[in-house]
Amino acid sequence: MGNEELSNYIVIDQGIRFGKPCIKGTRITVGDILQWLSEGIPISEILDDYPLLKEIHIKAALAFAARREEIIKIIAVA
Repeated sequence: MGNEELSNYIVIDQGIRFGKPCIKGTRITVGDILQWLSEGIPISEILDDYPLLKEIHIKAALAFAARREEIIKIIAVA
């Protein structure tokens, strides 16, 4: 998923959750999704609990986190 496609699903707005990256149109952060997944909550349960979310939002959150991790790696090497 490219940066342009990510921007269709992820938004960073200082007025929403203190500027944390969120799923567009919600107050659900990328961090929220990562936390739920790390706790072993199945994607199907997350989608049932948060009807505004779609599977593409979960994938976008994972892609966003992966890209951020790459950026951190690049900065650390430089």
